[in-house]
Amino acid sequence: MNTEKKKFLSIWFLLLGFCSGAAIVLALCLRAQLQRPDYIGRELTVQEEAQIISRNSPLIQYIALTANGDFPRAQKITKITIHHMAGDLSLEDLGESFSRADRKASANYAIDSAGRVALYVEEMNRAWTSSSRENDHQAVTVEVANDEMGGNWHVSDQAYQKLVELCVDICRRNGIRELVFTGDAQGSLTLHNMFSDETECPGPYLEGRMAELADQVNEGLRGGDYGVASGEP
Repeated sequence: MNTEKKKFLSIWFLLLGFCSGAAIVLALCLRAQLQRPDYIGRELTVQEEAQIISRNSPLIQYIALTANGDFPRAQKITKITIHHMAGDLSLEDLGESFSRADRKASANYAIDSAGRVALYVEEMNRAWTSSSRENDHQAVTVEVANDEMGGNWHVSDQAYQKLVELCVDICRRNGIRELVFTGDAQGSLTLHNMFSDETECPGPYLEGRMAELADQVNEGLRGGDYGVASGEP
């Protein structure tokens, strides 16, 4: 086989491989669009909001569903993963950020400094949050606002209290009988920085309270003082 023919075949095989790869990507994108609910990314009716809340947490006070996610998640919910916003953002501002396709990020829930709860990706779907596809397919992810910039990345008492209540609610509805913090990715309570060396998220303050959070959630699951009473902060 002469050199020119070899070169022609090499180029042909490269083009064939490129076209095959492009076809697979296109098929996956079309599949994702078909699986994505048609109400995502638009203003919801009152009835739709009520239906969405009924499938998720009764603590929800703001909904801004984003297309940044996998629909549906591929695994059963067995974990909760905690994040921080690295800022004192409003639920509306965070929702606007998650709505951008170029951001390629989202979370299932967020809690602001006043203790209000938002939903961005329904629990039945996987949010793009933790730098780990495997973790996010198993975890409900929660972003918490900071009332201190830098340093320990402190969060308000209202935000922390609502985090406890939200975790109790998530565990109850998904059959997680005990929330376990092991300090690594093997527990059912995980942190963003367990899956990426490039972040300290959720910051020293929340990370230092994770064992306490697990204890308080488990007390709530046993019928203690951290049960979910209402959606009010």
